[in-house]
Amino acid sequence: MPAIELHRISHTFAGTPPVEALREVSLTVEAGEFASIVGPSGCGKTTILRILAGLIVPTAGEARIGGRSTIGRPGLAAYMPQRDLLLPWRRALENATLGAEIAGMPRGEARRRALELFEQFGLRGFERAWPAQLSGGMRQRLALLRTFLLPFDAILLDEPFGALDAITRRTMHAWLQDVWLRDRRTVLFVTHDVEEALMLADTVYIMTARPGRIAETMRVPFARPRPLDIVADPRFAALKERLLETLDRAVQEG
Repeated sequence: MPAIELHRISHTFAGTPPVEALREVSLTVEAGEFASIVGPSGCGKTTILRILAGLIVPTAGEARIGGRSTIGRPGLAAYMPQRDLLLPWRRALENATLGAEIAGMPRGEARRRALELFEQFGLRGFERAWPAQLSGGMRQRLALLRTFLLPFDAILLDEPFGALDAITRRTMHAWLQDVWLRDRRTVLFVTHDVEEALMLADTVYIMTARPGRIAETMRVPFARPRPLDIVADPRFAALKERLLETLDRAVQEG
């Protein structure tokens, strides 16, 4: 059974005029797979994640996590939006455990599990820090720790590194890959960065401009772990060029 499924999902936002965001989007992510969605701004990438998170009821189609419908049913996947949404009045450890506690995990267990992850997430020694005392990369790692702490098999990540500078983002790619290789949960990762998608994903779904549709599905053939210098590999460069050409066509056709 696939871990994540979308079947002919369409969605139109009400308004004057109405905005058709998605048109008959179908995709499948297998258990333990890291998949990425790439597309231009406004093509509906975030809308897909919010439908899977149960936060938006689509106009048409089916969305499932682990075989269960997410339509109007939040709480089947861990979802991290674009902003880290750390609460400034809670220390790092308290921010890390908040989602798990809301999901029903006993507070003591949530704290114990979070403390075990602080070193893995590069945050050891900052358990009592306030969010304002953390760098941009540390804030994102804390938000990701909070997301990975949630007791769900599927994780939805919406451009988690979009606000970071290029150097920090590159470091975060290596770090997230290492975390995921230990965890091996199913991840659906939204980005507009082609290189980021190829570095992290097993499968890349390329979307058209609005109304968003899946233009092509691309498998990434590189073995893991992928070193950061793989971007200099001619095979990586060729795949990146092919993805960019496909994306350009998809935008024009959209």
